Order: sequence, then structure tokens, then C-alpha cells
Amino acid sequence: MTRNFSRRSMMVAGAATGLAGAAAALTRPVVAVAQRGGGTAFTHVTVIDPASGRVLPDVTVLVLGDTIADVGRHVRLDGATEVDLRGRFVIPGLADMHTHALAEGIDTGLYIANGVTTVREMAGSPLARDWRTRIEAGTLLGPRYTVGSRMIDGAPSIWDPKWLDVVQVDDPASARAAVREEIARGADFIKVYSRVPKDAYRALAAEAHRHDVPFVGHCPDVVSLEEVADLGQASVEHLFWTPFETSTKEAWIRAEIQRIRLGLGDYAGWFAALHPLEWTAAHTYSPVKARHLHSKLARRRVRQVPTLAMHRGLDFARTVDTNHPRDKYLPASALASQELAKQEFYLKNRKPSDDARWAAMFDHRLRTVHRLHEAGVPLMTGTDTGTLAVWPGFSVHDELELFVAAGIPPMAALHAATAEPAAFLGTRTGRIAPNHAADLVILDADPLHDIRNTQKLSGVVVRGRHIDAEERTRLLADVEHTAATTPEETVATGCPCHTG
Repeated sequence: MTRNFSRRSMMVAGAATGLAGAAAALTRPVVAVAQRGGGTAFTHVTVIDPASGRVLPDVTVLVLGDTIADVGRHVRLDGATEVDLRGRFVIPGLADMHTHALAEGIDTGLYIANGVTTVREMAGSPLARDWRTRIEAGTLLGPRYTVGSRMIDGAPSIWDPKWLDVVQVDDPASARAAVREEIARGADFIKVYSRVPKDAYRALAAEAHRHDVPFVGHCPDVVSLEEVADLGQASVEHLFWTPFETSTKEAWIRAEIQRIRLGLGDYAGWFAALHPLEWTAAHTYSPVKARHLHSKLARRRVRQVPTLAMHRGLDFARTVDTNHPRDKYLPASALASQELAKQEFYLKNRKPSDDARWAAMFDHRLRTVHRLHEAGVPLMTGTDTGTLAVWPGFSVHDELELFVAAGIPPMAALHAATAEPAAFLGTRTGRIAPNHAADLVILDADPLHDIRNTQKLSGVVVRGRHIDAEERTRLLADVEHTAATTPEETVATGCPCHTG
């Protein structure tokens, strides 16, 4: 049985993963012999493989070590431990492609408990680097981490260096030097922020290419998305600037952006200056300009990470639930940091009478994501952990729900959380197929029927290790206990909001 994404999204999936051979491998009668014996066989399960768009009922997934050995209806177990998953569904491990480390004993456990087995850290956190080292050594249970550079912003940065370890550049020479320094520090990619000048951005792009290191992040205020695509930025985060080039008033908006003057640490000023321009762009939308821009983004395969969960928290900041049951998994100091950001950044100077306009802006963001998908622009799930009403692990499921609310079919939404991140990172994750990483999520209900069923987890497999329902419950209980007893000084310093 095949569940179609849409014509365009299937074309994108095929380009990213080479579907013809993979689909054949999944559907042929397979006789697999566990050469070394042992392993785990997950039997009588329905496999949902978003990379191919295939749904395979009543099959066995054979795992040897940290790898999927085979998938099919005729798999010889030969000493494997059998786990009967009759009536259940398996999808690949999920990815959060926009995260910020919060606290020891919190993030890693919540990711695994929620089936998030791949994480991209967007703020160069030493904490995330330490977790990755311990995870790779087998001394900490956690997801696969990719860790970027510190944030590279213009000078002055709109972030106060007391809050965040930010690198400030103001010309091509300082931008090139920043790239070299971050690579020397071990960054997997370079992260760009909002206020980088155009000439510095071009130099940063050239230097990153010279060292064959990807650069990702914000679209700098003074740079167009078209130029970002032409210069090879690998992914663009958030939806703040996406409407500008689809507006009939783009020239006026660009002129207004050039007039913005901000001091060091004036994030609230940046936020206040940008929103009226977003509003203008949303209400002067041009389908012709949108088709031109989206076509280029699709051709260049510039991944878009909309972070809709984050935008929902910001756009509904006054009414966001500040007493959510998930809050028990976060330390009090992390929740206090979110509340501070809410008051000092998002609601500062925002009148209650403006709330309807903010809500309407979120509707425009949903429409934008749908248009990007329809144009074949590759999307990836990311949440921006640390912002309002965003929780490690849990909010990937929120993001999937918002993708579907935007009009994206469930299979395509799952593709954005599995196969697309794997193609972007160049890893063996994101597929349920032989010779791929044994990162799986076991579900009690069909997510293609209702995407909210991704939240009905009965187990997780990470690097071949099966976390069953009982162990998952204990894992969540351990995180809750850690959150309740974590001293304030052990929480990662600084608000990570929009730092990637």
C-alpha cells in the first residue's frame, strides 16, 4: 500500500533517497539470516517508511547491533529475540533540527522518551558537545547530535554577550576569521544570525565553502532569500523574513530594513521593528513573486525549518499556556527564563488590541509552509527549544501536528521529520530499510490516520537498543525528578530564543 505525499513531494523524496531500489528492497519476499545470531526481531508490525512513501503491513524488522539487517514478511530469526508488535506501527526515529541545550538530565532523556533520535544543536553549546561525547562512548542514553558553531551576528549583535556567547562581525575580514575560528573549535556547521552585514555574509559564505563546511541559520536582514540560495546556505530557520520577497512592496520593505538601527543586546527592538514589516508583506502577497522565489529555493534544495511551534508561542504570547503538564519536565529556572523572554522580548510594547493581528500572522505562516511544500521546497522539523511553550522531544510532535494543520499530508510531514533530515545530514538514519540505523519509534496507532498518533508511543529503538513502554515510563520519571531537584546554576546559561 502506498500513501502519496503529493506529486511534487514524491519527486523531492525520490531525488533525496533513490527510491526505486529501496522500495523494491522493502516489498520483495526477504529471507534474512542473522549471520552472528542474536539481535532483535520486531514482528507482525506495520512499517511506515516516509522516504519511499510505502506502508508495509505485517512485516518483521530484524535488528542486529545498531543496524537494521532486513525488513520483510519472510525473515528467519535464527536466535533473535522476538518482540511481537501485532497491531502496532513503526516509523523511523524522529529528528529535531533546531534545538538549544537546556540542562543536564533533561534534554537527552526527553528526546529519547519522545522518539527523537536525531538532534541538531544550533548554539554551539559546550553542554551538547559533552552529551555527544558521552552518548558516542555509550555512557549516556541520548540522540545523535550534530553541533554547530556559536552564533555569528553583526556588530553590534542584538544579543547581549552576557546572555549568550555570540561572535560579532562587521566586515569581510572578521567574518572569514570567525568561520576559521569556529571550525577550529570543532563546529559541524556555521550558524548565521540576523544582523550580519551583506559584505560580511558573502565573505562568510565563501570561507565556509572553502573549508567545505555547511552554513545555516537566519536569513540576515539585509540579504535576500534569493541571494541566500545562490550563495549556498544549506538551511533557513524560522519564517520571519520569508514573506518579504513575495510582497509587491518588497522594495519599500527593504528600504525600511536598511533604516533599522539597533544597539547591543536590543533583541526586543529588532523584534518590534520587524513585525510591522512582516505584517505589510503578508498583506501585499504576490503569487507570481512567490512562485519565482519558491522555485529557486526548491531547485537549490535550501531546506526550510519553519519552527512553527516556536512561532505559535510568539504569535500567541499573551495567551500561551504557562501552566502546562509538560512543565514538570523542565527545571524552574528554565521556565523562569521563558517567562522573562515573554515579558521582555515578545510582549514588551505589545498592546492587547494587537493580539488579533498577531493571530492572523500565524495563519499566514501556516499558509506559507503549505505553499513551500507545494512548490517542492524541502522542509525539516525543528522546534527552537527554550522558547515559549516548546519542550525538548514533546514539541517535535507539536511541529508535526502544525505541519498537518498547514495542509501537509501526514506522510510528507513524517518525511520532514525523518528522511529529509537524514538526507541533509548525510546519515544512515531516517529509513526503515536494510543497512540503515536502527532508530525506530513504535506507535500504538496509525499516524497516517491522525498525526497526533505519533504521541502514542509504546517504545523506542535507539542505536539498536529497545526502550520498551516500562523503561520509557521510568525515563520520564527520572527526568521529572531531575527537573524538580536541579539547582538553578546547572541550567544552561542564557535564553536560546531564535539563536539558530
